[in-house]
Amino acid sequence: MEKSFWREYFSIPNLMGYFRIFLVAVYMVLFYRSLNGAPYWPVIATIVISGLTDFFDGKIARKFNMVTEWGKVLDPIADKITLGAIILSLSFKYTIVIAMVAFYVVKEGFMGIVGLYSIKKGHKVEGAMWYGKVCTFSSYVILIALLLFPDMPEKWVDILILLNMAIMFCTLMCYVVYYGKILKTGTETERDEKAS
Repeated sequence: MEKSFWREYFSIPNLMGYFRIFLVAVYMVLFYRSLNGAPYWPVIATIVISGLTDFFDGKIARKFNMVTEWGKVLDPIADKITLGAIILSLSFKYTIVIAMVAFYVVKEGFMGIVGLYSIKKGHKVEGAMWYGKVCTFSSYVILIALLLFPDMPEKWVDILILLNMAIMFCTLMCYVVYYGKILKTGTETERDEKAS
């Protein structure tokens, strides 16, 4: 039992996931210091390291048969925390990003609550849907572009942020439909079981 516990929660890919969450705190400190005149390159370096860790933890998990149920939960959590930290940090610099922070909280709050409710109802934990992956990827591309080009004209910043929010909104609507179908199916199954 002890061996399975360590395999489930402390495999190499999961340790890399914990490391990514730790890097979020490092990133926030470095970004805040950069606003006060500290070097900017460590901010970018932290994001690059986080991205590489994200890439390799999945590769290692699949290649060495280290995929775990906890890992399926931990990886998207690390993604969401990292993405949320980048959005929050940019809101210190660009006013328009404040609206994106609020929308991100609403979106992820909905996803978390409905996801937990779905698990409670007995549905298995699934990986992100394709539209969720597209949203995460596009968000990273847009936000990292803002980080890489800190002197980007405000007009382009506004366009990129509005585009990102539009993608996030479409993704949220897709998940509303997805979870609606899952929960409806679960409710109908429960009725059938009671009826029989």
